[in-house]
Amino acid sequence: MLKVGLIVDKGQLDDNGFNELAFKGLERAQSELSVEGRVIESASSADYIPNMTSLARQDYDLVIGVGFAQGDAIGKVAQKFPETKFAIIDVDQAFVPGKPANVQGLLFREEEVGYLVGYLAALQEKRREGTDVISAVGGMKEPPVDRFIAGYFAGAREADPGIKTVLGYSQDWDDQAKCKELALNQIADGSGVVFSVAGGCGLGALNAAGERDRWGIGVDADQSSLGKHILTSAKKGVDSAVFLTIKSIQDEVWQGGKNATFGLKENGVGLGKVSSEVPRSDLDAVQAIKQKIASGEITGIPTEVGKS
Repeated sequence: MLKVGLIVDKGQLDDNGFNELAFKGLERAQSELSVEGRVIESASSADYIPNMTSLARQDYDLVIGVGFAQGDAIGKVAQKFPETKFAIIDVDQAFVPGKPANVQGLLFREEEVGYLVGYLAALQEKRREGTDVISAVGGMKEPPVDRFIAGYFAGAREADPGIKTVLGYSQDWDDQAKCKELALNQIADGSGVVFSVAGGCGLGALNAAGERDRWGIGVDADQSSLGKHILTSAKKGVDSAVFLTIKSIQDEVWQGGKNATFGLKENGVGLGKVSSEVPRSDLDAVQAIKQKIASGEITGIPTEVGKS
């Protein structure tokens, strides 16, 4: 029986987002593929290497690190255990220390779904009287976060070239008060739509949007259950990526030393439930944009904030 270990941060298995999705992917593999799975919660970044090492020493076939912050640790441990397979979510294999051949990077084209939610956001903001502003609350300034936000701003400008964009980073993944304060300040500056890209912290930003009768956009998972103020969510198929990676080992097609990348074409990213208040014409326009991105007609979506 295949043994799979998942390394997450402590207290994040019910974050209604990134870590919870990874856990669901492992649970699906346990159910459908009959693998043995174990989750280890790390109290701090200092625990990454010991936890990964522990799984490797127990002959786990695959160790999955959840998140950009685990990249250095997984590279160091992978070099010491060349017979163990490792996968790291949100880290390019080329940037893993030592570039071990037994590490696979699991990447997403966040900018593609960011573009869609930005386009949709701008269409709603154009109808609101007064200011013409949208905003984003990021957690840490990391490549996956900025890919979401860069796409969001680009999509918004495509729908409304004159729109103003506002951005702030909480430098935190957990403290909802920090993200709420950022979002409240953005709303005070005129933002009619707040895109949360900050993990659990971002729930505070979405709460602020609801309190001020503004639109909020969720991230990673479908967060429409948070309230009627959720315009949509920029979904990231972390659960599917985890499941497919495990399945690729069972099917003996897993490729170490490379990246597996998931975009709109691969259904690796996509829109969550869209508010029923959105007009059909807007839904049709966004669907047309989605098809153009998936087909390759629309290319060159920015992946870095401030570049277009």
